[in-house]
Amino acid sequence: MRTIRFLQGLVLVCILMIPVLIIVFLKTFGTNHYDIPVLFQDGVENPFLECELNESGQHYIPEFLLTSHDNELRGRHEMEGKITIVDFFFTSCPSICPVMSNEMERVNDAFRNEALVQIYSISIDPEYDTPEVLKEYAERHNATPDKWFFLTGNKDEIYNLARCGFILPTIDGFGQPDDFVHSDKFILVDELGRIRGYYSGTNRDEVDRLILETKILLHGK
Repeated sequence: MRTIRFLQGLVLVCILMIPVLIIVFLKTFGTNHYDIPVLFQDGVENPFLECELNESGQHYIPEFLLTSHDNELRGRHEMEGKITIVDFFFTSCPSICPVMSNEMERVNDAFRNEALVQIYSISIDPEYDTPEVLKEYAERHNATPDKWFFLTGNKDEIYNLARCGFILPTIDGFGQPDDFVHSDKFILVDELGRIRGYYSGTNRDEVDRLILETKILLHGK
């Protein structure tokens, strides 16, 4: 009789321990860690010496200052402490830019209420893309005020910034829309000015990954 009671008690203890063991297991092994790399930690290759770069050590976005579609100056300083998503485009682009801008609308919508996330869309045809032209383009794409900034400025500064700051190939089309060459990439930059990822702005799955990884950087998990 005592043996039966002992066995019954043992079974009851085991049953009661199951939830505890599950909780311990989940806390120990059930936490997902999604690490987002920090790119260019050992510097940027510069074989043709086109850029003034620190060839060893972490690469950071350099100082720059451009004019927004609202005729306000904005640049590297305003990236401090914020997550910034950047692309290079031009409003008369006949190929990939319309798709990129439509996808960036989704990014804008995803972070509409997140004050620590902003978007810089930088024109590589600044002679045509004046603040007035960019303002109309921003309205067409439902850009959230003080969230999604369309930027223009000195052409040499912009091309140097694209190639040497954001490490993207960019070729001037000299006013001919079909002759411009630029990347379709969206660039994720953290609050310290480090590049954390490149994502195709013409690929919906890639943009979904950008949104996910931005959220992870934002919330630290």
